[in-house]
Amino acid sequence: MEYKMILTDEEKAILNGSKGEVMAKVMKSLVMYGEVFNAKRMVQITAPAHFVTSFGISIMKAVFDIMDELNNAGITTIDKFTVDPRPMDFNNVKCNPLEKLVFGIMYGKQDDYEEQLIKIGLKDKKAFSCTCYMDEVGNIPKKGDILSWAESSAVVYANSVIGARCNRNSALIEMFGAIIGKVPEFDLLTDEGRKATWIVDVKTSQKPEAQVLGSAIGMKVMSDVPYIKGLDKFIGNKMNEKAKDYLKDMGAATASNGAVGLYHVENLTPEAIEKKESLIKEKAKVYIIDDAELERVKKNYPVIWKKPDTKPSRCFIGCPHLSYNQLIEWTDRIGKELDKNGKKKVSLETIFTAAPDVVEHFKKNSEYYNRLTSYGIKISSICPLMYMNNPICAKRAVVTNSNKLRTYTTARYYTDEEITDIAVKGDITR
Repeated sequence: MEYKMILTDEEKAILNGSKGEVMAKVMKSLVMYGEVFNAKRMVQITAPAHFVTSFGISIMKAVFDIMDELNNAGITTIDKFTVDPRPMDFNNVKCNPLEKLVFGIMYGKQDDYEEQLIKIGLKDKKAFSCTCYMDEVGNIPKKGDILSWAESSAVVYANSVIGARCNRNSALIEMFGAIIGKVPEFDLLTDEGRKATWIVDVKTSQKPEAQVLGSAIGMKVMSDVPYIKGLDKFIGNKMNEKAKDYLKDMGAATASNGAVGLYHVENLTPEAIEKKESLIKEKAKVYIIDDAELERVKKNYPVIWKKPDTKPSRCFIGCPHLSYNQLIEWTDRIGKELDKNGKKKVSLETIFTAAPDVVEHFKKNSEYYNRLTSYGIKISSICPLMYMNNPICAKRAVVTNSNKLRTYTTARYYTDEEITDIAVKGDITR
């Protein structure tokens, strides 16, 4: 079979079966994928992979069959990889018997699938998080690294905040790249593909809510690359932990409310510092975001609860997963609101989600961990989105500060300030 891509002798040999029939299928899949996007060649990946498919949902028979084929052939990824969060945690996210029954049916292959992941190269049984780039988790690429990742919030973070290079790959494609050690070169792996076709001019009177700003940008630019001006005056020009946390949440919203895989922030993100406005293509479109625009975007979020005035039954904070610093900040925020209202515990079941290694780090800070748990808040490492995919759970009146969770589920979005008030008082009072 003839291919348009320029392939090395080694790549051609793998296609022709030099490493076995299964490896030939893997290589063929990558080449066909690349040719769909007019890739000219394959390029070497230079950092461990991160997989998006972390859940053993029963309908994914084709995935389990592919994994079996790879496992039986003794094929593994070149480096140990990380993967997105698990869908269940019955200890910290309580379920009624019917919900648990449905979870058992939906994710009945979870244990089997995790064994398949381990055989193919999963880092360890704690490596389940959408924020693999946290220091505690350790899957942290460097600027310029070529990646084979698929989780949208992680891809946009790696591209934008770190300056690594990764396309928004689909599930399994990222695994195939991690097995071969190469990915097709196109779009965000190229200099031209990383240039901005939009200028986003932030002209708000105060620091915009990260989740709403990201939502506005994502819905406007869709899959294009924005160059964001004016944001550095609110979050500074140093890539410190606060800035990273803000960009993590903003980026996740751009990726879920649109399909952004890369953004540049003037005077802050690495490529914007290095290349400045040379990153902006000629005739770039301009999108001005002021207070009125953010309010317009937020007001237009649909409420899809069966009864919009229902009292909320659960609150999720942390999608994508919270950082250690955010756990500290949220503990202080909740504590301050409780004191203000003369309360000791939150009135709404509230769950913070973070990577297993981040949770372990936080537990070592006994002062803050004990404070947070004394407030009646649970910490889990599940994926709230996967939890909400349970049709019974989707009927719950769930509130969140995550625009990603709002986009993909029936959860209702509120800002950090609003969600704090709701968690403490147990009802929507604003």
